[in-house]
Amino acid sequence: MIDDLREEEIVNKVGGRFKLSTLIQKRMVALNAGGRPLVDIDTNDRMQIVIEEIKQDKIYLDTSANLRITGESPEAGGPLDFLPTNL
Repeated sequence: MIDDLREEEIVNKVGGRFKLSTLIQKRMVALNAGGRPLVDIDTNDRMQIVIEEIKQDKIYLDTSANLRITGESPEAGGPLDFLPTNL
């Protein structure tokens, strides 16, 4: 799992190490708040789930650094805003 984070491919996919850490943090908050995994892997390790979601292009950060799910639409509930005031 940690080896995946050292790969330049995943770092470049999200636009740099800062964006990668931001994306991981925001998705971990979403999962801890009850969000369901977007990938089907045989683990309960949330970090591994987030890494796999990134590798499979299921999640990304938009230009405002908001967590987005690939294919989401306003009809599906729009962006996921996990601010401390929303929890």
